Amino acid sequence: MSNPGFLTAHATHPDAMMALALAAAQLDAQRASRAPVDRGRYAPLGFIYITDHYAGQADALLAELRLRWPGVPWVGAVGVGVAVSGVEYFDEPALVLMLGELPPGSFELFSGERPLLRDDLQTALVHADGGTPDIGELIGELSARTTSGYLFGGLAASRGRAVQFCAPVPPAGLPAAAGLYEGGISGVAFTSEVRLLSRVTQGCQPVGPVRRVDAAQDNIVLRLDGRSALQCLLDDLGIDLGQPREAVPRLRSTLAGLTDAGDDALLRDQFGADTRVRHLIGLDPMRGAVAIADQVEPGMTLAFCRRDVEAARRDLVRICAEIREELCPADGGPSGRILGAVYVSCSGRGGPHFGGDSAELQIVRHALGEVPLAGFFAGGEIARRHLFGYTGVLTVFVEY
Repeated sequence: MSNPGFLTAHATHPDAMMALALAAAQLDAQRASRAPVDRGRYAPLGFIYITDHYAGQADALLAELRLRWPGVPWVGAVGVGVAVSGVEYFDEPALVLMLGELPPGSFELFSGERPLLRDDLQTALVHADGGTPDIGELIGELSARTTSGYLFGGLAASRGRAVQFCAPVPPAGLPAAAGLYEGGISGVAFTSEVRLLSRVTQGCQPVGPVRRVDAAQDNIVLRLDGRSALQCLLDDLGIDLGQPREAVPRLRSTLAGLTDAGDDALLRDQFGADTRVRHLIGLDPMRGAVAIADQVEPGMTLAFCRRDVEAARRDLVRICAEIREELCPADGGPSGRILGAVYVSCSGRGGPHFGGDSAELQIVRHALGEVPLAGFFAGGEIARRHLFGYTGVLTVFVEY
């Protein structure tokens, strides 16, 4: 029996409860129009993403979700924007809902109160609070608990409460456990029964060569390819610190792409999926050093870079094309279809960065077609075992 697929709904309204009612009506209409789901073969999973305008009403939203759909577990987070197929809501009150159908027992919700204990979980959708101490280490530890080591998701982003939804269905006769969290990490993990394809799209372009880190201390880069790190930076930008009026604006717009030893730094002149873009946070002319917002170790590679709209657009099209090609292989292998998708993008991307309202999600829709999609604009993106910035993480649920 073919998977019945995913359903999405979205709404904007000054009142969060009214927005939920509008979105719920859309979902109910879609559910009524399709054949009944065989509950022996499929179990529901709900996703909710809200803009931070609704963060203060998150408790009421969760209570209403549980009341309307008592048999559905929910996961999600708050962002400065939310996304659905072809549409972005930025700096306005809005929410997105998605309901999926997956094999029973193929997924498990987790949080600080509900740790992962199973040893057959392959990957996980992760929501986290960027203010949590050692968040990078927590992400790495969670990655190690999955059989593939691959995570996808993002950090909640809000000008108010940075909430995460993680609300399992309570056992019969017992009260519902807490389902709303601030701080820490939460989400849903999947077994190999759930087929996923995931790609990371970068938003920055190198302005100089990729160099090997020869000497570093904590977050301070001392030498690159046998030269002063600061001199490498100045050479790549073509600037002189003796002319601050020209140098300072260029330095402020420059970032650093950091890649672990052994990982690919570049892919077709674009950063590879394991490169993390970090801010420059200081210069030390006395030591010829550059400080960046991450720990640096000798053997890593580093390339100075800048944000680039055209490079971001090309790379987003590339990852969508890779997903399409994997679902429809040229060698005549088994083809698949997309059931639903989750897209987590940087809060500094979206339509405003790509040049028009909903421009980023329209690129995804044009490339993938009208597939059910939900997501949010995060304070940091999670993919593999890393925390990224200025990227998008596209993950699709597929059936072959």
